[in-house]
Amino acid sequence: MTQDLIARAKAWLAEDPDGETREELAKLIDNEELDELAVRFGGMLQFGTAGLRGELGAGPMRMNRSVVIRAAAGLAAYLKAKGRGDGLVVVGYDARYKSADFARDTAAVMTGAGLKAVVLPRPLPTPVLAYAIRHLGAVAGVEVTASHNPPRDNGYKVYLGDGSQIVPPADAEIAAEIAAVASLSDVPRPEEGWETLGEEVLEAYLARTDAVLTPGSPRTARVVYTAMHGVGKDVLTAAFARAGFPPPALVAEQADPDPAFPTVAFPNPEEPGAMDLAFEAARAVGPDIVIANDPDADRCAVAVPDASVEGGWRMLRGDEVGSLLAQHLVDRGVSGVFAESIVSSSLLGRIAEAAGLGYEETLTGFKWIARVDGLRYGYEEALGYCVDPEGVRDKDGITAALLVAELASVLKERGRTLQDLLDDLAVRHGLHATDQLSVRVEDLSVISDAMRRLRENPPTSLAGLAVTRAEDLTEGTEELPPTDGLRYYLEGARVIVRPSGTEPKLKCYLEVVVPVASAEALPEARAKATDLLAGIKRDLAAAAGI
Repeated sequence: MTQDLIARAKAWLAEDPDGETREELAKLIDNEELDELAVRFGGMLQFGTAGLRGELGAGPMRMNRSVVIRAAAGLAAYLKAKGRGDGLVVVGYDARYKSADFARDTAAVMTGAGLKAVVLPRPLPTPVLAYAIRHLGAVAGVEVTASHNPPRDNGYKVYLGDGSQIVPPADAEIAAEIAAVASLSDVPRPEEGWETLGEEVLEAYLARTDAVLTPGSPRTARVVYTAMHGVGKDVLTAAFARAGFPPPALVAEQADPDPAFPTVAFPNPEEPGAMDLAFEAARAVGPDIVIANDPDADRCAVAVPDASVEGGWRMLRGDEVGSLLAQHLVDRGVSGVFAESIVSSSLLGRIAEAAGLGYEETLTGFKWIARVDGLRYGYEEALGYCVDPEGVRDKDGITAALLVAELASVLKERGRTLQDLLDDLAVRHGLHATDQLSVRVEDLSVISDAMRRLRENPPTSLAGLAVTRAEDLTEGTEELPPTDGLRYYLEGARVIVRPSGTEPKLKCYLEVVVPVASAEALPEARAKATDLLAGIKRDLAAAAGI
């Protein structure tokens, strides 16, 4: 067994085109670090509907140039099998470690396979890549990014020619082609032959961002902005300047790309402490709102002044921003379908129904939301918003930020705030309060054990609320294809439990709906919702054994 492991590691080493990972793997082999080698060679990093994502390092269970070259070769073979072998593939990348290398390798593999390849001019937001696919008439696109994952991670996200991320069965078909790559020597990788695009593709994207705003609308909101050490700053500030908003005040320590993400434990606006520097800047500047992008700028976080919380600023939940943008679009008179994932607040359905608009729920992820027929607006509670589906069929943190700034400006002209509009929605439709129980694990068996426990002994009540219906989503429903998840309906509440598709996390999404008779009754309703959510979280954790 030991000799077989060493032999496989040496065979991988012989093909590895990257000096850094070659040196790393050679040391593991020379020192006979068998436990670590067993982890690195325990399989192949799996390609799924999120593409690839994992820790950087040597070996088939890590993100590295060898794995990326195989992935690119598999995608090229898939495109050729579908009759798209002479098409264009657009490649984008963020500013993480190795992103530029992975993008260049992808372009080389596509060129060697007979496809045409173009690479975005520099590290840019993921939505620019999603836009470029349709703008350039490409058959596929690749974005090298790990979004808001830790610094040592990277990833590989694949889009097809409609500009949306892959869904089954394309993921399995591409994975099969990747598995069929026997040796890197079988993959032609010329030194040239692809094109690096100029600024015109970014200019076309920026020109499109104007379309999300109402001509002549107020543009007065003052914003503090953080790019979270990612690639959002230049594109967002250019979009704000074109639109005529005041220049955002930048969180200087986090403004420029830095793959080490030195000021945050996790470069995700939702993580504790990630927004501390932005709130510090807000206390100094006194803006109307704070806006944050995640590192690849496809997500958008919003914070508002709140004298009742320590530090005076409160992060809005993704569901709150999702509802605010929906109501803003309704007030602008849009038509079409509003869509969200099943883990997002049911308030969107109430807003759409009251406006006479179509409404759909999808599985988690914009790969599903973007495919809804007639989509006008889609959002997901994890800070993702699609406000211009004709331009970008994915979440877009730049255009979402513009729309939030427009809404804040409209309300400001009336002497009102985002919180005032949230209060209006609660009185009109009931207080929809959401929370999340999220457990990050080292051992993935903790997640499977929790799911098994809930399936074998489903809860009959949570926080004193009876469970009126339980659904195992692995069986699918009339509206949804199968997925690994559980959904519980309670009297005035809803709970969904699922493993994360991109991180080693078990995620539980909680929502309670409390009727509100008037604005004066809101404090009491909020207190009741807070108690119920805490009770559901406590009882669910006990039932799942987490």
